[in-house]
Amino acid sequence: MISFAAPWAFLLLPLPFLVWKFAPAHRERVRALRVPFFRQLVAAIGIQPGSGAVVLDRSRWQWLLGALIWALIVTALARPEYEGDAVSLQKPARDLIVAVDISGSMEQEDFIASDGKKMQRLDGVKQVLKPFLEGREGERVALIVFGTKAFVQAPLTTDLDTLLELLQETDVGMAGPHTALGDAIGLAIRQFESSEVEQRLLILLSDGSDTASTMSPVNAAAIAAQRKVKILTIGVGDPNSEEKENRVDVDTLKAIAKRTGGQFFFANDEKALAGVYNQIDQLAPKMVDSETYRPHHSLAHWPMGLALLLSLLGLASRLLPRAGWRPSGQRRTAP
Repeated sequence: MISFAAPWAFLLLPLPFLVWKFAPAHRERVRALRVPFFRQLVAAIGIQPGSGAVVLDRSRWQWLLGALIWALIVTALARPEYEGDAVSLQKPARDLIVAVDISGSMEQEDFIASDGKKMQRLDGVKQVLKPFLEGREGERVALIVFGTKAFVQAPLTTDLDTLLELLQETDVGMAGPHTALGDAIGLAIRQFESSEVEQRLLILLSDGSDTASTMSPVNAAAIAAQRKVKILTIGVGDPNSEEKENRVDVDTLKAIAKRTGGQFFFANDEKALAGVYNQIDQLAPKMVDSETYRPHHSLAHWPMGLALLLSLLGLASRLLPRAGWRPSGQRRTAP
C-alpha cells in the first residue's frame, strides 16, 4: 500500500499556473543597434516606432513537459511511502535485577542437588537460576554480584545469553569475602534510575548477614520502596550457623522484602530453590508489552529522479534543434 507522509504538498500543484496568470512578466533591458538617420528611415517607410517586448513562444510539448516535471517534484515533496506488512514487536514492561551473593560463605558445599549430592552453594544457585533467567525472554534483566563490595556484572539488557555467560564466569570471592546487602540494594536502585518502565523488581539472594555495607539494608530497602522498586529476598544457607557472617539473617531479609511490598523465601537445596522461582513467577509474572507497526519505505527518490531525467531531456531538446523541441519562434508585442 502506498501512502503520502506529507499530502499537503499537493496544494502546490497550481502554483506555476497562478504565477503565470497573475505575476507580472519579467522585463529586462538589452542593448540595441543604433541606426543612422533612424527617424528619416522610419518616416520614409511610413511606420511609427514605439517601445515593445520580445516574448518567446513555447510549443505544446514544452508546456506538457514542464507540467509533468512540476507534478513529479510535488509528488516527491509529498514523500510517497510504501507500507509493508504489519510487524508486532515485544518491548519490556518490567525491568528485573538479580543480585547474587558471592561472598566467601557461598563456597561451602552444603547445597543439596536434585540427585541428593552436595555441591557448592554458588554452583547450585547458578544451576537453578539458569532456567529461571531463560524464561525471562522479552524482559530486561541485570545481574549484580556482591561480597564486600557490590558490582554490576551485567547492566539491564535483553541479551540473556550474554548475561548467563557472565553468571557462569562468576566465582566465589570475586567481590570480597564479606557480605554487603545494603550496598547491593543501593547499586540496584542506581541501575533502575535509567529505567523508563514503572514495574521494577529486584531478586536478592544471600546466604549470610550484612557485615560490610555502608548503608543499613533496611534503610536501603526504604529508599527502594520510595523509588517503586519491589524486592523479593531469598535466603540460602544455614540460619543457625555458629559463625555470624555465614548465618542467614532471616529477620533482615524478611524486613527488606516487607518494606518494599515483596516477599521472603528460604531455600537450602536445588528442589526448594526451583520451587521458589516457580512461586516468584506466580507472584510476579513475566511482563512484556507488544506493539504493532507497519514499516515504511520511502519512494520519493523515484519521482524526483524521473523529474531530473525529463529536465535533462528538455534541456537537450533546446541544444539539439533536430530533436523537434526548440521554441517555435518569437513574436513582438507592444505594451
